[in-house]
Amino acid sequence: MRKTLPLIGSHNGGRAALTCRFRCGDACFQEVPNTSSNEYVGDVIAGALSRRSMLRTAAVVTVAAATAGTVVGSGAPQAAAATPSGAATGVAHKGDKGARGLRFTPVAPNTADRVTVPEGHAQNVVISWGQPILRGAPAFDPDKQSAKAQAGQFGYNNDFLSLLPLHGEHGRQVLVANHEYTDEILMFKGYDPQNPTREQVETAWAAHGLSVVVVEESRRSGRLSAVTRHQLNRRLTATSEFRLSGPVAGSALVRTKADPRGRTVLGTLNNCSGGTTPWGTTLHGEENFNQYFANAAKVTDPATAARLKRYGVTGEASERKWERFDDRFDLAKEPNEANRFGWVVELDPYDPESTPRKRTALGRFKHEAAQPRLTDDGRPVVYMGDDEKFDYFYKFVSSKRVAKGRSRAAHEHNLTLLDEGTLYVARLTGNSPAAEIDGTGKLPADGEFDGGGEWLPLATAGPHGAVSHVDGMTAEEVYLFTRFAGDKVGATKMDRPEDIEPSPHSGKVYVALTNNSDRGKAGKAPVDEANPRNLNKHGQILELTEHRGRAEATTFGWSLFLVAGDPDDPATYFAGFPKDRVSPISCPDNVAFDPHGNLWISTDGNALGTHDGLFGVATRGERRGELKQFLTMPNGAETCGPLVQDRRVLVSVQHPGEVDGASVEKPASAWPDGPGRIVRPSVVSVWREDGCDIGV
Repeated sequence: MRKTLPLIGSHNGGRAALTCRFRCGDACFQEVPNTSSNEYVGDVIAGALSRRSMLRTAAVVTVAAATAGTVVGSGAPQAAAATPSGAATGVAHKGDKGARGLRFTPVAPNTADRVTVPEGHAQNVVISWGQPILRGAPAFDPDKQSAKAQAGQFGYNNDFLSLLPLHGEHGRQVLVANHEYTDEILMFKGYDPQNPTREQVETAWAAHGLSVVVVEESRRSGRLSAVTRHQLNRRLTATSEFRLSGPVAGSALVRTKADPRGRTVLGTLNNCSGGTTPWGTTLHGEENFNQYFANAAKVTDPATAARLKRYGVTGEASERKWERFDDRFDLAKEPNEANRFGWVVELDPYDPESTPRKRTALGRFKHEAAQPRLTDDGRPVVYMGDDEKFDYFYKFVSSKRVAKGRSRAAHEHNLTLLDEGTLYVARLTGNSPAAEIDGTGKLPADGEFDGGGEWLPLATAGPHGAVSHVDGMTAEEVYLFTRFAGDKVGATKMDRPEDIEPSPHSGKVYVALTNNSDRGKAGKAPVDEANPRNLNKHGQILELTEHRGRAEATTFGWSLFLVAGDPDDPATYFAGFPKDRVSPISCPDNVAFDPHGNLWISTDGNALGTHDGLFGVATRGERRGELKQFLTMPNGAETCGPLVQDRRVLVSVQHPGEVDGASVEKPASAWPDGPGRIVRPSVVSVWREDGCDIGV
């Protein structure tokens, strides 16, 4: 008899305490910032049940166990694979090749210290932390790190990835990467968390931010390699200049001693996921910015203190002690500095002299991502998640149309698209009686977790100012303290809405809800149809359909496309696909689409006892819900930034070796360079050895 995988870890999902400490400032162990009393509007009148059909049935197909794939680096010996019953871990039967784009042998769940990919696939490390990308930058030497060196090298803990075409240079593309956070314990030998040195702090400032680096592809494979010292290569750090744009620029609430006009911010922090725009720029979400600021407990103004608390800015000394070296991180001295973070940043990767803009019309919260699509008349719509337990997801609808062409005038116009438009927050309604949502994850009588919803307007920014749609709040307050606006209008409290991606094929929007171990606890929000499990360790993915398929619609339908966990668990659901033919998945985080319309899901904090990974799942057709694991991560690593092209898959291997008790002197991983070398976050490319397209 096969055993279900154990639930592990006392932190969020299966995440290490070390990750929680440095990535989000132990957010899961702080008081939940959302203490509003929003009521879920799922108790609809009788008779409103969905008329959808019950789960379709399918024949049971037995699958064989998969063997491991290829390896980069010399890691620790492979641990025994842990495979739940029901896991699709073998080669499909003859004539049962899988959905187009997903025709590969699934990787078995495992705990190997390596990147494991399917049979018949190869991989390479594209670029790693510390690799020089600017002229004059030295080769990486972990024993001789400095702020000056790091400012010319690829940053730490890469997350979001974007690949853009490079016109005029055949076989080359522009890679843009976020660098979410630093883990100084894994960066510096002998690091003393209570007494960091100035050089260590300034090196960490330089390891944050963004990297732009040209990459070159092999003619015979999907291998990518960095082109060092290209004229487009660029580093943006925690001390680079960024411009505030939109309705909050110049506000008294973003002015500081160093910036009395409130228009120029030094740095971008905790960039998580992001998006690529149709006009050739990239978007980057500032997420857990709260952890970098100290002495919130010393702020005496009640309004300021309440605002800081709602954003999780609490306590006295910060983890990294940056306030000792720059007053802007000390809220007792600069109470407005925190208001200058938590935005979506827009970068023009083709202009290395340009100043990136923080787009204040998109609201301020813990942005996980910002992925645009266009309305039928060419206006951008940006979907965004606020990665916090019981917080909300949003969209912004621009009032301006994209200018076509590559002229300078068109480019300048397109750089204003995200400064004017309306910001909305989502409120969901369930189709099933409340009694049928019992917290176990059992499907309601209509066979699906589903319902409708509305986009509630918060504020509209125009060429001559902004207007609030929230009683008791000015437009300026709505944009700066967007969480309060969501509270006041009664938005639906979600289970950590992270990445949100509209499908370029169907227009449907997919929301990754990673987990929420506080759901249903005393004093916390109870379950509802969109968040149907108490103590939710595994998360779910919501599929949203805008009214009549129009991106600017103010109403929508929704259903839970996937309820994650061990397929043997009755509380899991894979869009109705037979659960004995899917891979186990836990804690969905970033999502992306391949050229065939399949959704690819990366995980963060797998609570099933095995390593995080990347999964592909069919979103339409008779194989809708068929989910296969494509790769797994090394020890302690999270899968980030998935990008799926015809011939290759790119992933960020973030925080490898970030295991409790690990340090530079006592590494928990030997990836990617082998034993005796420092562990380095990196970007990995995967391709088919026969040169054919992925999954066909």
